[in-house]
Amino acid sequence: MEAIDERILKALQRDGRLTNQQLAADVGMSASACWRRVKALEQSGVITKYCALVDREKSGHTLSAILYVSLDRQGIDNVSAFVASIQSRPEILECLATTGDADYHLRVVTKDMQAYNHFLDNFLLRLSGVRQVRSNVVLKEIKMDVALPFED
Repeated sequence: MEAIDERILKALQRDGRLTNQQLAADVGMSASACWRRVKALEQSGVITKYCALVDREKSGHTLSAILYVSLDRQGIDNVSAFVASIQSRPEILECLATTGDADYHLRVVTKDMQAYNHFLDNFLLRLSGVRQVRSNVVLKEIKMDVALPFED
C-alpha cells in the first residue's frame, strides 16, 4: 500500500461521509485519481464497509462487558458451532480467539443488567460446549478508537 492510500484511509476513518471532491482535496490529488484509488481499496478488500459510530450511552445501551469464554473441547465441530452462534447475536460487538486462560474474549453491549442477564441465561450459557464464562463489566470507557493508527 502506498502512502497516498494511507492518507485516503486516514481521512475516511476521520469522516466516512466525505465527498470524493472533499477527500481528493484533503489528500492532495485530483478527484478522478482519488475515486480510482478508493475503488481499488474497496475492490481489494482493504475498505470492507462504511458505517456510523453510535454513542452507546446516548442510544440507551448502558451496559458494556468483556466476557472470557472457555470451551470444553477445541474440536472443529465444537468451535464451528460456537462461532456460528456468536456471529448471529447483535449484542456481541467483538469476538476474539485468544491465547491465555480463555479461548475467546467477547465485547457485549446491552440496554441494562436485566438484558445482560437474559443474554447470559438464555443464550451464552446454553451453548453446547461452553465450559466457563467470566464477565467483567466496563465501568468507564477511557479510549475507544476504531481507526487504524496510520502515521502522519
